[in-house]
Amino acid sequence: MNPRITGFPPVAGEDARVLVLGTMPSPASLAAGFYYAHPQNQFWRIMEALVGVPAAAPFAVRAEGLKRARIALWDVCRTCIRPGSADAEIRAVEPNDFISFFARHPHIRAVFFNGTTAERLFRRHVWPHLPERVRTLHFARLPSTSPAHATRSFEEKLAAWRVLLAWL
Repeated sequence: MNPRITGFPPVAGEDARVLVLGTMPSPASLAAGFYYAHPQNQFWRIMEALVGVPAAAPFAVRAEGLKRARIALWDVCRTCIRPGSADAEIRAVEPNDFISFFARHPHIRAVFFNGTTAERLFRRHVWPHLPERVRTLHFARLPSTSPAHATRSFEEKLAAWRVLLAWL
């Protein structure tokens, strides 16, 4: 039997304008206690290139850098069952409380999904419950930063992720 896993609270300043959503922290991230801890995940390298958040800094420094850049970070799943590390295996999803999140962060203008599964889970488990005001935000899927999705180069992923800058 696979145990239920629980994600992290959001990283978000009061003036956040962009929300980046993953699915659920990887086993490496859960073990380390912070988002995108797997050394081959390209999320922090992309954030360093886009907004100057130092990829090698301690997580607290990275989190503050995201807040200063007005980027919020969270996951679709509050809890789920996921054997191993593959997002495709996620089941029994309990989503995070996005209604409360968007009420506390009224300056969010755009939501970007870190990969296809994050978007699919959000649309299935969260979208039907969102108020109309939130549904009018900009929503877009970006290429996954996960090492499991290595079909695109870092440069290609970085080019796609540059769209965030227009919403800050």
